[in-house]
Amino acid sequence: MTKFSTIKGFADLFEPDSTVFSMLEQTALRVFGSYGYKELRVPILEYTDLFCRSIGTETDVVQKEMFTFPDRKGRMLTMRPEATAGIMRAYIEGGCPNREGVSKLFSYGPMFRYERPQKGRMRQFHQLDCECLGAHEPQADAEVIFMLMRFLQEAGLEGLRLELNTLGCRECRPAYRESLTRYLEGLDTDKLCENCRRRMATNPLRVLDCKEPGCKALTENAPTIGESVCEPCREHFGSVKSLLDAENVPYELNSRLVRGLDYYMRTTFEVISSSIGAQGSVAGGGRYDGLVSQLGGPDMPGIGFACGMERLALMLQEKEQPVQRPDFYIACQAPEAPATAVRLAQRLRESGLAGELSFAAKSLKSQMRLASKNAARFCLLLGETELQEHSVTIKNMDTSEQVSVAFDALPAWAQSVS
Repeated sequence: MTKFSTIKGFADLFEPDSTVFSMLEQTALRVFGSYGYKELRVPILEYTDLFCRSIGTETDVVQKEMFTFPDRKGRMLTMRPEATAGIMRAYIEGGCPNREGVSKLFSYGPMFRYERPQKGRMRQFHQLDCECLGAHEPQADAEVIFMLMRFLQEAGLEGLRLELNTLGCRECRPAYRESLTRYLEGLDTDKLCENCRRRMATNPLRVLDCKEPGCKALTENAPTIGESVCEPCREHFGSVKSLLDAENVPYELNSRLVRGLDYYMRTTFEVISSSIGAQGSVAGGGRYDGLVSQLGGPDMPGIGFACGMERLALMLQEKEQPVQRPDFYIACQAPEAPATAVRLAQRLRESGLAGELSFAAKSLKSQMRLASKNAARFCLLLGETELQEHSVTIKNMDTSEQVSVAFDALPAWAQSVS
């Protein structure tokens, strides 16, 4: 018989990994909700043109990494490689610009990119994504960064570094791009990697983002965007920094922190960890005031970020996670006990406790071993004597103390120990 296995780059998540992902999602719901963000769930499949237009046909994502295929009518569909494009499509199609001044949306779920699997990066990976649409003020930039850092802190992550830069705007960035292109053309381009040689013609800013040591050394003296930004962009970035300073949020300025897409502008940021290897970015974002109009909507400003959940989970695995102990385990010692145990377990769960039971009568020793293995707080013993007396013997697994409690009194006992 054929033995099936997972596809390369895809993974099953059992506990404790699944528990970490659930904790991250619950923390996001709580923290993002406190800032007024509403959850939006968008489809995994979108028309391919959506990503070509939003991400760009010259990007590695579109050219090499998307899972794309035709449907039965020949229309090209793509499994989402990132969340922002789908959220923008939903924002426009759902009429949000017409009914809301500012829309705050977040989403989470699986994304798909065909690339070489490595630590913290799979072909099916998961992201948390937040978008604030309709606000052009620097206060919106600062609040998004506050929210991201608070989320990471409440998730239990430590040793993180926030990097910050400005990318200018549509008015001042073309001059910088021209200046950077002239500088790159004056280099010994044969020493640049293949990707950077291609990016020189299609997207020169991405050359600054290259992680290859040779490329970084060769472009060390490249002109920075900060030298070219206009006064409104300079004031905007200054306001963002002042707001972060006022809240004692530490950051480092990184003039090489860029985004490869033309719609990004002004504030851009990234959160870096040194504990998960060379590709240490765990979250990144920025302002993208041109994206909504680029996708057929009105000219609305926006800023957002995305977090890779696998990378966050890798960092959390290094920390000891609190164990969620079940409250009870019902051990059945008589053939008639399991039917009664099912009903008693229901009463206990309705009273706020969590636990399991034995579906068959087994030896006391083996069931006590199971209760101990599950780290249950209490083991409820249900044998012939208990069935006759309509009671259950409850053993405290921490102190070994035992009490007898009538069936009718179990809800009151449950409340006393919850």
